[in-house]
Amino acid sequence: MAALAASLMLASCGNKGGEVSHATSSKDIAIENILNRKSVRNYLPDTAIAPEVMEGMLRCAMAAPTGMDKRPWRFVVVNNTAAFDTILDESDFNRKMYLSASAVVIFCADTTSTRQDSTGTTVVFPNPIWRDDMGACVENFLLAAEANGLGACWTACYPFAERMAPIKKVFGLPNNVQPYALVAIGYPAGMTQPKDKWKPENIHYDRW
Repeated sequence: MAALAASLMLASCGNKGGEVSHATSSKDIAIENILNRKSVRNYLPDTAIAPEVMEGMLRCAMAAPTGMDKRPWRFVVVNNTAAFDTILDESDFNRKMYLSASAVVIFCADTTSTRQDSTGTTVVFPNPIWRDDMGACVENFLLAAEANGLGACWTACYPFAERMAPIKKVFGLPNNVQPYALVAIGYPAGMTQPKDKWKPENIHYDRW
């Protein structure tokens, strides 16, 4: 883990798409990485993501906070993105982006939990907070992608049935597993600037 953290910090100190880092401490590096994160939709062609880089980003994703330590996240890493040529209709706004990406990560969630009742029987029941856990998981992955000089774009899957159904069918997701988001990822083609979303008027102190 120490090696992974060091590699992420070094990556975020580098020049990514024309950005110049002025971070001088681990705190500065972390904050700058958050503020530099952006949605990238255009990728360099014919570029693969090294397996160890993908694994490192998924390790970061799994470090996200999770209610009652349920860790509902599951992942399908699609390196052959040509699969999306037939999965999604041509009218899908994100289809071309998926096809040009180096990989598409399908963030999935086990929507159930299990426990032992008083008789020792395993009881399966719904996990009501899996959506919160998945949001944190995806954000961790996006920040890790930014730190590695990669471009990524989070696109919705849940709760849209027309997007969820073909993903579940083609990739063989079990009944209790729902596709939550599709994240296209690759090396950026060109420069995408982060958006300044700071709005102090949205903040209220002590009461509304």
